Amino acid sequence: MTIFQKSIHKELLRNFGGSTVILFTIVMTIMLIRILGQASKGQADPSEVILLIGLNGVGNAGPILTLSMFISIVYTFSRMYLDSEMIIWFSSGISLSKFLKPLWQFCWPVVLTISLLAVFAWPWSNTQTQYLKDRFAKRSDIERVAPGQFQESASNQMVFFIEKKKNDSDQATSVFISKLEGDTESITTAKSGNVEFLKNDKFLNLHQGQQTVLNHTTGEARQTEFESFNFLIDPAKRQILTNLQSQMLTTYALLQSTERINQGELFWRIGLFIAALNLALLAVQLASVNPRVGRSYSLAMAMLCFMGYYNMLTIGKRLIADGTTTFGGMMLAVHGIATLIVVIWYLHTEFNLHWRRFSSSPILIKHKVNTA
Repeated sequence: MTIFQKSIHKELLRNFGGSTVILFTIVMTIMLIRILGQASKGQADPSEVILLIGLNGVGNAGPILTLSMFISIVYTFSRMYLDSEMIIWFSSGISLSKFLKPLWQFCWPVVLTISLLAVFAWPWSNTQTQYLKDRFAKRSDIERVAPGQFQESASNQMVFFIEKKKNDSDQATSVFISKLEGDTESITTAKSGNVEFLKNDKFLNLHQGQQTVLNHTTGEARQTEFESFNFLIDPAKRQILTNLQSQMLTTYALLQSTERINQGELFWRIGLFIAALNLALLAVQLASVNPRVGRSYSLAMAMLCFMGYYNMLTIGKRLIADGTTTFGGMMLAVHGIATLIVVIWYLHTEFNLHWRRFSSSPILIKHKVNTA
């Protein structure tokens, strides 16, 4: 590796590391706030917050690395333009296309990582996240209850209260249950209770308690004492993850599927890899800085290009899923146009192409007319 390649490669790695740390910090903070909000609403297990954050971080690592690579390239080359370093390299006979070799040496490990994350890590993290959420949502009503707090059941028909719950089993002491069905309300209290399964239904086996049944229409009340009583708390439930979403399917399953929603998901995964390549090449052109304008202009344009490209991946995924367009048509519309823009831009920079060069000279036309 020459001095020219080493200088660029070293600065790209330094800027890439810094931008990756900053972006991951921002994204993980946003995820932490969102998951804590879900945990406070009872949509996620508070004890699994760190695990959920880690799974979401792995799933979103592909887009984060793409943006980090894009920003690091724009930042590095814009600095070289501002410090007149690019002018020195150009004066030495090095054209802009010569920068593609050290750029590729920096980009290929990142692009390979992005591809692996999109193909394998993305569906795996989505599957594990949904599994944890479904398992928490389908836990028994006695598991929902925190000692010393009133908690509503999953069916919204019962209210539970316990004083103490054992950690390793579905057992509780000093159980209070209030259930309302129409005009009839039942209040059940027991010294202890444990969860049992009878014919695929979940019951709470109560010991040494009493039950009071009130009819709010007639005002009739009936009280019963019992030594053992089976209280139905959860009917038989469906298996976890019966409806597998397209984001949880493996890439191999998406390739074999002909459903539109799966084709849209496949477009997004493959598109993330192609977008990383196009954005890396585009970043070199966007880094060209006018010293009078400053670096902020090129960075702002780079961010707009990234958001536009990434949003087109999401829009294309939705259009394919809705049947508005086909997989191949959207690949050409999004990535084909982006690749064409990059190629034309590099040809214009390398050979100074301009539309006027392909038009006839006015002087030559006049000369031909006079000759005729």
